[in-house]
Amino acid sequence: MKTYSAKLSELKSNWWVIDANELILGRLASHVANLLRGKHKPTFTPSMDCGDHVVIINAEKIHLTGKKLENKRFYWHTGYAGGIKEINPKKQLAGKHPQKLVERAVERMITRGPLGRDQMRKLHVYVGGEHPHVAQQPVAVDFAAKNEKNKRRSA
Repeated sequence: MKTYSAKLSELKSNWWVIDANELILGRLASHVANLLRGKHKPTFTPSMDCGDHVVIINAEKIHLTGKKLENKRFYWHTGYAGGIKEINPKKQLAGKHPQKLVERAVERMITRGPLGRDQMRKLHVYVGGEHPHVAQQPVAVDFAAKNEKNKRRSA
């Protein structure tokens, strides 16, 4: 039996839309990373970009479990002496670009390199319920209904 390898002419990418309202960030990022890589398809080939386009709306309404909202820290360095910076998710969600939290969570689950960068170009994250990709007719994914742990529990 031979191993199947997809050819560039056989690849077809679909469009998915996910509403991130009250969803758990890590679970959503893991699911989206698999969609971007194409691991849900029977024609998955590790060396090819066979993933789909994913549109995430309401990124500012994402939820983190436990005390990660206050205690988790993200660090980066500006390149200058003493230029280490930090931010926590609570400040990031309240700031100018709350969609960056979702983008970075997914980016950390994608392989690094040229193939990963191509796959990340297929991720479209928006604040609010509107997106400009209506013409592509994305299929809505009810990620919260797949498992009760995917959605925030009422306190």
